[in-house]
Amino acid sequence: MFEKTADKRLRRRRVMILSVLLMFGCSMVLPLTGYLLVDDIQAQDTTNDEAKTAGDDDVNPRAAFWREVRQGTAGYSAVTGQEANVLIQNGGQNWRQIRNGPIATIGAWAILGIIGVLAVYHLITGGYKMPDRTGRKVLRWPAADRAIHWTMAVLFIILAITGMSLLWGRAVLIPVMGKEVFAGWAQIAKPIHDYLSLPFALMLIVALLKWLRHNIPKAYDIEWLLKGGGYLGGGHPPAGFSNAGEKALYWTLVIAGGGLIVSGFFLLFPNLGTVREDMQLHNIIHGITAVVCITFVCLHIYLATIGSEGALEGMLHGYVDERYAMNHHPLWWDEIKDQKGARETSRGGAPSPAPAAPRRD
Repeated sequence: MFEKTADKRLRRRRVMILSVLLMFGCSMVLPLTGYLLVDDIQAQDTTNDEAKTAGDDDVNPRAAFWREVRQGTAGYSAVTGQEANVLIQNGGQNWRQIRNGPIATIGAWAILGIIGVLAVYHLITGGYKMPDRTGRKVLRWPAADRAIHWTMAVLFIILAITGMSLLWGRAVLIPVMGKEVFAGWAQIAKPIHDYLSLPFALMLIVALLKWLRHNIPKAYDIEWLLKGGGYLGGGHPPAGFSNAGEKALYWTLVIAGGGLIVSGFFLLFPNLGTVREDMQLHNIIHGITAVVCITFVCLHIYLATIGSEGALEGMLHGYVDERYAMNHHPLWWDEIKDQKGARETSRGGAPSPAPAAPRRD
């Protein structure tokens, strides 16, 4: 019996480690697909260089004229369309400075900072380890919830990789990969990011609506936050089906995720009457909200895998050990511990009534 338990624990640890390695592996491998288009990009660059050389002799001496153009002065154009009479919209320079300045710089520090803090924390503490297991299981995440979560998670990781590649490509990837290879990867990443954004938005909306009932703030959430969820010592603070940390992630996705979806919609469909100034604003909002979501998701991935033993089991198999429920979600455990004989297909964790799966020895 002891050997079987040890084998199960070993398999669980392998699954968690492989999940983390797979996510980091994808982030390293996907950009390298740019090498597949190197030849095409080099050919295009050669043609562009020839055209540029031919035009080098045409130097425009009318500096004053171009300064006026850069001020956004409207002129006459036979082309009909929105903002057609403005040759150069100088707001683009301001947008570029904000995007490549505060957003890129602070965003990089935020993401790398949370990863660094989690790495130091794990090296010092080793993460939370469940002291003992009862061997009995309770249903936490039904199959439908798990399907929504993993579909959304896979889409988010792909969108994060492609989005970060486009945001930090010039500063990070080009020096490593070269311009030709990055151009090839960008040609792949951009359409992937665009096409997968729509199903991700749909899954995020479904998930937020479905899990709203679990994430209503409660008074005891304050104690959970003050004690750092018990990860800094001091025992396990009170928590229902969702603890205060999970609720913080949920409402971050509501606010920042909502901003991400709305701004991304206007960027994806630029022909809906949106002027360039508004497009630049949507791009800035998209970058800020994306960095916020990625930062919080990095924390979530750690706490749901190697940072807290037993958490990933619920999202992989649906069931968690009773001991995990007792320690991390004691108020939810109090609601379900006396209920027996419920069907396995019941919706685990709903507060009223609070169904649970039958104990399985």
